[in-house]
Amino acid sequence: MISEDKRIPVTLLTGFLGAGKTTLLNHLIRDPEAGQIAVIMNEFGDVGLDHDLIEEATEETVLLKSGCLCCAILSDLAKTLGDLIAKRAAGKVNFDRVVIETSGIADPGPIVHTLATDYQIAQAFRLDGVVTLADAATAMKTLDQQFEAVHQVAMADVLVLSKTDLADSFDLSRLEKRLDGLNASARRIHADHGRVPVGTLFGLSAMREGVTSPDVDSWLGMSQETVKPDPLSGLSGFSAKPAAPATFSPSIPATHDHRITSASIEVTEPISANVFDFWLDTLIALKGPNILRMKGILHVEGLQYPFVFHGVQHIFDAPVPLKNLSGQDTVSRVVIIARDMEEADLKASLEMLLMQPKEGSASKELPGGMMVETIEMPF
Repeated sequence: MISEDKRIPVTLLTGFLGAGKTTLLNHLIRDPEAGQIAVIMNEFGDVGLDHDLIEEATEETVLLKSGCLCCAILSDLAKTLGDLIAKRAAGKVNFDRVVIETSGIADPGPIVHTLATDYQIAQAFRLDGVVTLADAATAMKTLDQQFEAVHQVAMADVLVLSKTDLADSFDLSRLEKRLDGLNASARRIHADHGRVPVGTLFGLSAMREGVTSPDVDSWLGMSQETVKPDPLSGLSGFSAKPAAPATFSPSIPATHDHRITSASIEVTEPISANVFDFWLDTLIALKGPNILRMKGILHVEGLQYPFVFHGVQHIFDAPVPLKNLSGQDTVSRVVIIARDMEEADLKASLEMLLMQPKEGSASKELPGGMMVETIEMPF
């Protein structure tokens, strides 16, 4: 029997100033299908939520008064989440999920770190997804001028285009192509005057037991509704076995866009544990600060079940075994979105996962008892 993850799902709602986050949130808490939502937001800006409505719909709203929900007040965020779970356990409030609305200039990365690294918080909450809003009328200019906005797009599981009625079809098409270049794996939704179907914003993460193959594909951007991304960064030292090559999509020239590279790869046969560990350890050691997000499903030689994993920079959630997918296809899929990394490095790194150690390679013990495999370099 598959155990159920009892942790409370957290949705991170981000997007640059004026993108429509508060409008979407107001509609969301009115929707009975959304369930009971605890809202954490900041007081940056002039437009707030309808507080009477919040009390009726969520019973708990927290206003972080530091002005910007960013790394400067992550301790406040951790304390707030801790207070929420304590009040819930005491029966003082009731909620099914949490929505964190960041300020328009916040980097989502440190908030994701907090959810993964604070032990008490990670025991009670899990990241369900990052939802980023982009104003169709002004997003092109914003992306040109503000790298924070580019970061927000690159981190997204779902991209919500707001104010599409204010953009003509040509400009909207240009924006869609640009967003593909920054984050092709994110699902795309057009908001209708701030409204989106609740089901498109929740249940995004596959980091939970019992998910289906379509759930995983959707999370990785491999489903029919999403565009496939491309491959990534690293080293050498293995003999390749036949596999379909990974490909890159042409990037769209822009002020900041060239700093973001997204890539993906599929490996049809189970991956050697040594290969995967060596690849991941090396990539994180050399390029960890530049990894905005990494996620995937892995079939590893010798393991009965595949598992899903998710990381931001060098911080990773605990991998989740997918026991219900045992005996199905053995295709591993990895998606990476990185900053300030060469496409050639990214491609070389991901293609390491297509390789196997050479037969007859020896192992030796390093000081401290660590065993490493001696690999013959192909050049």
